[in-house]
Amino acid sequence: MIAEQKLRTDQLFVNMGPQHPSTHGVLRIGLTLEGEVIVNAEPDIGYLHRGSEKLSELRGFHQLVVLSDRWDYVSAMSNNLAVCLAAEKLMGLQIPDRANSLRIVMCELNRIASHLLFFGTYGIDIGAFTPFLYAFREREMILDLFEMACGARMTYNYIRLGGVMADIPQGWDKKCREFLGYFNARLKEYDDLLTYNPIFLDRTKEVGVVSQEQAMAWGLSGPNLRGSGIGYDARKFEPYCGYEKFTFEIPLGEKGSCWDRYYCRVREMAESVKIVEQCLDQIPSGEVTARGVAKVPKPLPGEAYAHVEGARGDLGIYIVSDGGASPYRLHVRAPSFINLAILQEVLVGSKVADVIAMLGSIDIVLGEVDR
Repeated sequence: MIAEQKLRTDQLFVNMGPQHPSTHGVLRIGLTLEGEVIVNAEPDIGYLHRGSEKLSELRGFHQLVVLSDRWDYVSAMSNNLAVCLAAEKLMGLQIPDRANSLRIVMCELNRIASHLLFFGTYGIDIGAFTPFLYAFREREMILDLFEMACGARMTYNYIRLGGVMADIPQGWDKKCREFLGYFNARLKEYDDLLTYNPIFLDRTKEVGVVSQEQAMAWGLSGPNLRGSGIGYDARKFEPYCGYEKFTFEIPLGEKGSCWDRYYCRVREMAESVKIVEQCLDQIPSGEVTARGVAKVPKPLPGEAYAHVEGARGDLGIYIVSDGGASPYRLHVRAPSFINLAILQEVLVGSKVADVIAMLGSIDIVLGEVDR
């Protein structure tokens, strides 16, 4: 009797990216395959590196906000806020209540806009084009609100040291409430279009599972961490700007699959609507900029760390001052950079067809990864 022989397969190395449309930017993933199965995956980054951390050593503290807009350019308000909170710690500034409320409103609207971009493009990644059109219809309404407030639609530079650039114009809050009412009703449309679509469920429900142990070991944060069932959210556990005054839930996934990470973001949009509505209901009157903010701040020597719950996770800023007009050192804890690293583990053993479903569910922005 002839002994049964194992089927011999050669390994094949495949470059995915850096111009592949579904890598969401200039990301290259080096895949080693045996047939359809991935045996090794190496994310290759740096194509968008601009040295913003080093640039900050030559820029004044006010100019850091401009640099931060270019990291996660899909959710730039959170970048602005994290930098300002860290610098304000160094300077000992007290922020007016109205400015804090406006910061929360803008950051939550930007979270919705960011998750809408994810929702639309993730549908395209899986093969559904229609949700993209719906998502961008609502996203344009948010960008219109940003344009009314600060004149920009992408890189805002709205949140400044000591507060915000300017108060909201007359009628802005009314238009914002109209959007919130309109948007809330659209969330069911999203579920009908994509969330419970049988094909979408087959492509995501049991794919890319990240256990709680893996999520903790790799330092995941944001919806990628909460998708695995771990309920950490900086807005709840270390509140800033007055988040402790608002009632909202932390959506959690069950298995840590691609679908869990996706649906956490969809449900987070509904929670952001609640926060903005509560904020508009109790927004105080008063100044929008703290007194005593120097044109050329020179904080005393020291160090400060501040972090916020950005759209992609825990965004942290560490600043060291030597008493000069520029930071001695600045470091960014970029959630996209940290979240991306787990690909080299979860992709191994998967099929090539599932790579984009996994990558899309992590929701990276290469500007934040490379900086």
